[in-house]
Amino acid sequence: MKELDGREKTILDSINEGVFTVDLEWRITAFNRAAEHITQVSRREALGQQCCDVFRASICENACALRRTMSSGKPILNATAHIISRSGERIPIRISTALLKDDKGHIIGGVETFRDLSSIEQLQKELKARYTFEDIVGHSAAMIKLFEILPQIADSSSTVLIEGPSGTGKELFARAIHSLSPRKKKPFIAINCAALPDTLLESELFGHKAGAFTDARRDKPGRFALANGGTLFLDEIGDISPAMQIRLLRVLQERMIEPLGSVEPTRVDVRIVTATNRDLAQLVQEGRFREDLYYRIRVICMRLPSLSQRREDIPLLVEHLVAKLNRIQGKEIEGVSEEVMAQLMEYEYPGNVRELENIIEQAFVLCRGPIIELHHLPAELRPSDPASYHGTNPMSLEAMEKLLISEALRRHKGSRSKAAKQLGINPSTLYRKLKALNIDFRKESIPARARSLGRIIAKNSTA
Repeated sequence: MKELDGREKTILDSINEGVFTVDLEWRITAFNRAAEHITQVSRREALGQQCCDVFRASICENACALRRTMSSGKPILNATAHIISRSGERIPIRISTALLKDDKGHIIGGVETFRDLSSIEQLQKELKARYTFEDIVGHSAAMIKLFEILPQIADSSSTVLIEGPSGTGKELFARAIHSLSPRKKKPFIAINCAALPDTLLESELFGHKAGAFTDARRDKPGRFALANGGTLFLDEIGDISPAMQIRLLRVLQERMIEPLGSVEPTRVDVRIVTATNRDLAQLVQEGRFREDLYYRIRVICMRLPSLSQRREDIPLLVEHLVAKLNRIQGKEIEGVSEEVMAQLMEYEYPGNVRELENIIEQAFVLCRGPIIELHHLPAELRPSDPASYHGTNPMSLEAMEKLLISEALRRHKGSRSKAAKQLGINPSTLYRKLKALNIDFRKESIPARARSLGRIIAKNSTA
């Protein structure tokens, strides 16, 4: 197939959808600017390569849309799939395909257009308030362990206790368990047990009949009834009173609820997921939480790490939050400066991921340029003397990347495949980064400041 001329390239580059063409041997012959942006592969690298090596779609191996078009001669419109970008990001796309013919009508190849659906998919999820484990951001060793067991936990019907400090995303994990479970088409109902006094909490959980108390003018179903067939998430379970503990224990044992004012119990089919930021085992020892209830809700236990125990995830979380706020606020902020990232990597985060989200949101409001700078951060994160800070040679993004890769290799005793899995990238991508960053694992010498941060990361990631 002949090379595209300048005019044809200009036309292709003006299209906001990705476009690539292949010849009869499946070699890429054209690759427009939007395709470069979506796949993160340059035109120079793509041209002449097999399309499956560049355009890594979920349908490439067994259900290639373009192959079907080449075989049947029929175009395919708006098929959905996803690709894995060069950085390892999963990108949902919509695909259309058609044949390419020469002036005499002979088939000389095929053309495929594809559109990035990331923004649409995210908006749909936010509108439906539904989550999957793919929305929980993290490539650290601690998070990967949780990702690996999450589908198995979701498949079971056992009661789950999620433990972790405030702001670590316990409800997000609870929603992920529900979304991955056979109950996903039924309701997910959440309630914060610490937010209500006993009398209100009892009515909220079990419901009431008309006339059960003053102002109870009509029947009201409780959260158990509303969640029937689905999942009930009881947040801050460690804060309920002894009396409520007894009532809850009875429901878990008998799977029957009795609304206030009712004399007839009602059977419910509800999976219970609970969460707490308190040490329930210690509360049991102190006699402040019933031991029998503790073991009822702790059939499966998940412990979420604090953000200081998964510092490798901070750059990824920042990127995720910036992209999310760009969509919500209609801005085009590119990211954070190297100085800001260095500060974010070293901060202790008593409020965990929720605090990081608040920090980025505040900076977003104050930022009027393309990059979030130090003066956009809250006062507690800004150095007292910014001028002297610039003289301390803060760690650059390249140095951070080099550090995280080196730590991953050390943690896995030099295994590139295991290190790549932990970092969430392909082994081939890791190999390229090793060469680009000039990392010789056996001889790598990390600067003093990087070594200090590296010890913090290594210590907390194995905690």
